[in-house]
Amino acid sequence: MRFSFTDEQDQFRGVLRRFLAAQSPSTAVRQAMASATGYDRASWQRMNNTLGFAGIHVSEDAGGAGFGYQELGIVMEEMGRALCCAPYLGSAVLATEALKNGATRAEQAEFLPALVSGERTATLAWMEAGDRWHTDAIAMKARESADGYLLDGVKRYVVDGHTADVVIVAAYAPAASGATDIALFAVQAGSSGLERRLLTTTDQTRKLAELSFHAVPARRLGEGGPAAAALARTLEHAAVAVAHEMVGAAQALLESTVEYAKLRMQFGRPIGSFQAVKHKCAAVLLEVELAKAAVYYAAAAQDEEDPQAPALASMAKALASEAALRAGTEAIQIHGGIGFTWDHDTHLWFKRVQSTAVLLGDAAWHRERYLNLTAATA
Repeated sequence: MRFSFTDEQDQFRGVLRRFLAAQSPSTAVRQAMASATGYDRASWQRMNNTLGFAGIHVSEDAGGAGFGYQELGIVMEEMGRALCCAPYLGSAVLATEALKNGATRAEQAEFLPALVSGERTATLAWMEAGDRWHTDAIAMKARESADGYLLDGVKRYVVDGHTADVVIVAAYAPAASGATDIALFAVQAGSSGLERRLLTTTDQTRKLAELSFHAVPARRLGEGGPAAAALARTLEHAAVAVAHEMVGAAQALLESTVEYAKLRMQFGRPIGSFQAVKHKCAAVLLEVELAKAAVYYAAAAQDEEDPQAPALASMAKALASEAALRAGTEAIQIHGGIGFTWDHDTHLWFKRVQSTAVLLGDAAWHRERYLNLTAATA
């Protein structure tokens, strides 16, 4: 397994960073936060037409670039660094991975090209009551109808669920044996009986929605067999992608904090010269670098289909969550009162890392999962 980026990957990162610096300044972030959609559709299509963001890890047959999870991680890391407001996590990661893992080739050929081009967006809905992000929290059951299936129930905390053109829903479906298995269903946004409500959250840079299903017609994806394994793989891939985003945001917070500490004067000298401030910045740097190592390793393991990839995904998410939270907390502390005022940008990254730390499971949940998985394979 390779432990460093290639020259091509470094050049790709540089192009992404310059592009996002121009496309996602803080003024654009604030405009997206204030909008009902949470992003600018024209900007989203420019991203995909110019650099092919949404299809970076999709096969060339489906219109993508044909790269792997390391390249996807680079995109997510740079988007986290720039605090880019776009339906990338919901559409290009969660929904696209669900289709790659759980749909037939014909279904992938039907759905993926429009998602890759940015013409349409999608999302994945699996979270229900409580705060359990794993597949064992699913309770929704599909019932058969003359034309397919009908869905009843509520899905919560759906990323960009209020704007997605297609919703991939995880629910239990009748199996041939008479039992029920988790299956994936495609629901069109305009389907009868589907109600979508935008949630009020602390982090306005990423919109979450609650979806209510009242006999909503749905199309079952896949060959008709159980999709629990496909959903689990999807969430593992998404966890590593989110971990990349968090280390990108943590790096941005660290750099802005160090720069501020060099400029802010107190008692006639920069506050960065005080030992206490130096220790805080050094501690954040150490945690961020350790988290990066874990995150990059997890992405490489996914590309190589390493048997340890599921456990490594949880390790990466846990370390990235803790590092990003530490970076956000120390950034607010060192910036002082100005760091949490509306006119200053630091609080935007702080709120993003606070919300993302619990998305797909918090650090404690992933640590426990890591231990269970490693114990099972010992």
